[in-house]
Amino acid sequence: MPTGDSAVDLEVVIVSHGAEGLLRRCLASLRAHPPRTATMRVTVVDSGSPDGTPDMVEREFPEFRLERRGNIGFSAANNLVLRESRAEAVLLLNPDTEVYEGTLDTCLARLAADPAIGMVGAKLVREDGELDHAAKRSFPTPLAALAHFTGIGRGEGAGASLSQYRATHLGEDEPGEVDAVNGAFMLCRAEAVAAVGLLDEGYWLYMEDLDWCHRFWDAGWKVFYEPGAVALHVKGGSSARRRAPRQEIAFHRGMGRFYRRFDAPAANPLLNAAVYAGIAAKLAVSLTITALRGRGESSPKADTPPVSTGRKPVR
Repeated sequence: MPTGDSAVDLEVVIVSHGAEGLLRRCLASLRAHPPRTATMRVTVVDSGSPDGTPDMVEREFPEFRLERRGNIGFSAANNLVLRESRAEAVLLLNPDTEVYEGTLDTCLARLAADPAIGMVGAKLVREDGELDHAAKRSFPTPLAALAHFTGIGRGEGAGASLSQYRATHLGEDEPGEVDAVNGAFMLCRAEAVAAVGLLDEGYWLYMEDLDWCHRFWDAGWKVFYEPGAVALHVKGGSSARRRAPRQEIAFHRGMGRFYRRFDAPAANPLLNAAVYAGIAAKLAVSLTITALRGRGESSPKADTPPVSTGRKPVR
């Protein structure tokens, strides 16, 4: 496997902040299941980990590159590698994921099959074997966002307008175009990245993936969901499974930024005010819940996940 400045077909970028145990599993899966149809380089950008994460990478995975940085945010950390990469394709991968035999090759094959596809997302499966519904998404309407966050849109009987955010027009095992895939696994054509531009660093954490997918479509590049490729996603694992106050604020600021950039109608200030008020109210509720939970329990550790079997989750 090439390292350093060797020419590669696939550049894998992993941004990690303190998720030592999860990152170890992720890197081990890449070591065990590299693509057979491409050369690969893996770069870990350590974004100010407060633990021994970067030392673990250097010690246990010397074939992978390591960049030590401060906590500069998800977009900025990925952009460090995107900016200098010369690979034909780039995979943004979360440290709380694991790939399996054929995962990377299947996604690369889908990317190669249609030159209009700019981004491919895998079928993300949680540890219980259930689909991570964020693996395929539609750009949210205000109604769909409200329904999703209240739980109404996630119910079995939710209508199309309420469940729209989860791209329910496409089955979980049905390949096809979607508005957006999850930032935990985004395989991008280098040509498309050059045309679209880098991740927006105005998002510190969260929503930058939805923003990027929107810009891919705006620039004429398709975003594709490929369920033939499966990856494990320990949902929330890389952010300690529960958002800290700074993360909650970043998430809700990202919601407002996304709405302002793509959806806010200039001619309807009342609607815009209602949307922003709703985001602020949701933030207040989330911070209150976080504070109450913090009084009664210690924060879960992101580096002590359940033991992995090394196999795909069985449904």
